Amino acid sequence: MAFALGAKSLAELNGVHPDLVRVVKRAIQITAQDFGVHDGLRTEAEQRAYVKAGVSQTMNSMHRPQADGFGHAVDLVPYINGKLRWEWPAIYPIAAAVWQAAKDEGVPLRWGGAWIDMRDIKGGTPAAMKAAVDAYGARQRAKGRKAFTDGPHFELA
Repeated sequence: MAFALGAKSLAELNGVHPDLVRVVKRAIQITAQDFGVHDGLRTEAEQRAYVKAGVSQTMNSMHRPQADGFGHAVDLVPYINGKLRWEWPAIYPIAAAVWQAAKDEGVPLRWGGAWIDMRDIKGGTPAAMKAAVDAYGARQRAKGRKAFTDGPHFELA
């Protein structure tokens, strides 16, 4: 089944770096799981609210305008039964589509599911995405730290 970005998702891509926009537009064409662009470029006030709510950990978010004037991050959230849902089983196929789209477009990305360069994830399957998240969690626990997994988050590396 082919999916397409809706008007709200396209509007969220305004102000996002063109390389990342290309990846998102390619990913929606090849994904097995429908998704929407929940967040692209953020204002300072939006970012402050996210930090206060605990859904973001820094004011230095890649969603904020960077030196080139563009936001360098997007959050791609699964659509399940017509609603945006933050559910890991649906996030993994989106991450796999983004992995492939980034490879197709030659754009290095870092994924918030495992906070690594997506080029370091071998295979590009949903199972490989889950394995990367699990490995990140294990690394964090080994350091005595809590993992901050943000599966919908993708940013320029």
